[in-house]
Amino acid sequence: MSSLVRLRLLPSAQCLYSQPVRVLVDGLRSSQVVTVKARATDDKGVPFHASAVYRADAGGAVDLGREPSLGGSYTGVEPMGLLWSLRADALHTKFCKSDSRRPHVVRFSVHDGEAGAGPLLAEATNERRLLADGVERQPIKEGNIRGVLFVPPGDGPFPAVLDLYTFGGGLNERRASLLANCGLMVLTLALYGYDDQPKKVTKLHLDYFEEAIQLLRKHPKAMDSGVGLISLSKSGDLALSIATHLPNVKATTWINGCCSNVVLPLYYRGSQIHSALMYDLHRVTVTESGAYNVKHGLHDPLAPENEGSLIPIERATGRFLFVAAEDDLNWDSCLYLNQLTERLRRQGKDNFEKVVYPGAGHYLEPPFGPYCPSSFHGVLGAPVAWGGEPKAHAKAEMHLWNKIQEFFRTHLVPVAGAAKASL
Repeated sequence: MSSLVRLRLLPSAQCLYSQPVRVLVDGLRSSQVVTVKARATDDKGVPFHASAVYRADAGGAVDLGREPSLGGSYTGVEPMGLLWSLRADALHTKFCKSDSRRPHVVRFSVHDGEAGAGPLLAEATNERRLLADGVERQPIKEGNIRGVLFVPPGDGPFPAVLDLYTFGGGLNERRASLLANCGLMVLTLALYGYDDQPKKVTKLHLDYFEEAIQLLRKHPKAMDSGVGLISLSKSGDLALSIATHLPNVKATTWINGCCSNVVLPLYYRGSQIHSALMYDLHRVTVTESGAYNVKHGLHDPLAPENEGSLIPIERATGRFLFVAAEDDLNWDSCLYLNQLTERLRRQGKDNFEKVVYPGAGHYLEPPFGPYCPSSFHGVLGAPVAWGGEPKAHAKAEMHLWNKIQEFFRTHLVPVAGAAKASL
């Protein structure tokens, strides 16, 4: 390793997961070609890696925020490209970072030449924490509720949000912990496959989420203005049902979901309130990678025979943020977004806003995580393509992260309390 070459991470080698980091290399020869690499290991022990080729400027420096990558995992000027382009060797592998207590550790290195096999010149480690200083992580096992509550530092009160990152089994803490870093009190729920819960479910009960909302609202640091919901994929329709059928839901973020209750029938107080819209496997195709394209796999939610699955969202009293990715291959999110907004308009409702992201795929998550083109689908029991172009997807995640915070700040924080909420 050269003693003259330095690899620096600014403003610090330690930061929060959702914060950008500036990668700088100096001490190189003028116009020297180097390969900058990144590698990380997820919570399951799966290694991920990325690389990009750069040419030093006249002063022997490379600034990833200024210089274009000439090749490798991406090209062009992409300051955080080495993070979102991290990829596992095996196909259909999704980066797993669900335990908020374990930081996302990324090891950067600089190597001479463009093949990446040249001598190691410098290295540095970026520790990306999921929990900010002072944020409390409180495991919840109360009544039927299983999950983790994240409470920001201070006396509060804080806007309260229910994170419905519920499908796939187990518990995912990443999004909830990062939102808590922004001043929200967030309860992320497990639905199955966690603690003493069943490994699989064949139907869902709205009562479980009613209990979770009650738990959130009675917390002494929760604002009494109602709760927010944030969802993704299947939990998008679950969020619609909660906002429609239960009280005290003031703001719902729906990300790449459906307008109907999908896959599992929904019950409330012992009675079925929505049947399940199902997949038609004859409409599923296979991509070159061997993953299924299920974009058009669901039956038509507006067909008369599927009326029982449609969610009457015009009954909801809160606000909606509808988010859809144009290149979503899990299902046609843009179509469902349009059906939802048209339903509300026909009823004279304007309690919504919408954002559509060209080039983005299904899994819109907190920014600066590895883009996932395909992975195992819990319902189909096979790998599914999620869609999206990596650069466009990464930019969508950055924009959406700020949009989500703005939406909750606007609709959950009373005007008098806005100054206290450090969103």
